[in-house]
Amino acid sequence: MKKKKKKIRLKIGKFTILVFLLDLIVIDGLFVIKSEKFKAFWIPTAMTTMSHKYLAYTLYDEETVNKVMSENYIEKNSEEINLDDIIIGDNKEKKHYSSKYEQELFTRMENNEVYKIIRINETKYKGYLTVIYDPSDVSLAVSDKLGKAGRSVNTLVKNNEGLVGINGGGFEDLDGWGNGSIPYGAIIKDGQLIWQHAGGSGGLIGFTKDHKMYLTDKKPQEAIADGMMDAIEFGPNLIVNGKVSKIHGDGGWGTAPRSVIAQRKDGVVLFLIIEGRLPGYSVGATMNDVIDILLKYKAYNAANLDGGASSTMSVEGKLWNRPSAGAEYGGRTVSNAWIITNKEGKPAQAPNKNDYK
Repeated sequence: MKKKKKKIRLKIGKFTILVFLLDLIVIDGLFVIKSEKFKAFWIPTAMTTMSHKYLAYTLYDEETVNKVMSENYIEKNSEEINLDDIIIGDNKEKKHYSSKYEQELFTRMENNEVYKIIRINETKYKGYLTVIYDPSDVSLAVSDKLGKAGRSVNTLVKNNEGLVGINGGGFEDLDGWGNGSIPYGAIIKDGQLIWQHAGGSGGLIGFTKDHKMYLTDKKPQEAIADGMMDAIEFGPNLIVNGKVSKIHGDGGWGTAPRSVIAQRKDGVVLFLIIEGRLPGYSVGATMNDVIDILLKYKAYNAANLDGGASSTMSVEGKLWNRPSAGAEYGGRTVSNAWIITNKEGKPAQAPNKNDYK
């Protein structure tokens, strides 16, 4: 009998402890949910996804969601870009550098004169920055089945004899199942308007025949008249003429995987990919986080590209980053990608991914 009583007491003790722990979790959760900081993280992050907006309304009512979104936004920089500020020069290694970031940028990889990949490794997020020394090596690759099907960034790189590529603009993505077939907004390729569709956000992001990054709200034909050669429609612009867009809160874009394209005053182009939605590895980045990275490497003009599950980077036709979805089949299919080619046949030995842990 004594043994039996002891056993019963032990069971009751464990149950009591379990209930106590559950109470603590619930109480702690209520405090977290009521936290203004958590609201500012949770709501924009959910609302900028295609198929998980319901998560914002699971925890908060419509009034709260609208209030938080109205407090987190990017104040558009309406300044007209000054292409004369971009002076494409000799981007050789230097004897003296203004910062460790500039030294990192200009110190070439072994046997590669075309590009360099830099690992971004922060507490909250991880990613890659690709440095392209000659902007004439940057071009836009478009799905060969535009209007019918998209292609993975891997395929776009392979089909266009590219070296490295990142995803470009957005596309119709009903319930998160879009295949990249119907891109939003305009697409300009080789100086011709090849696609126009409703739903474009932001302005035109592209490069002129002089290989200068051109960010504009002009209509496609006007931009082409200005010399635009390749462009997609997306945004928002993050840096224009060296001036950072004003970010209120987190900008209303939440914390997520990111893709960004930028150019320095000396013409060097930057492809930035941030991995996210991968618990325990990389949560993702806000627009403020992305801008901080770009400023370290002295980006002069920069624009946000399609993010989330679409954020994909390919090197030599192989998936390089860890996308939040679709890694098992080489990444999501998309409408277009910014890629690096090597027209002059300069040394461009591919890096070893194992060196980027």
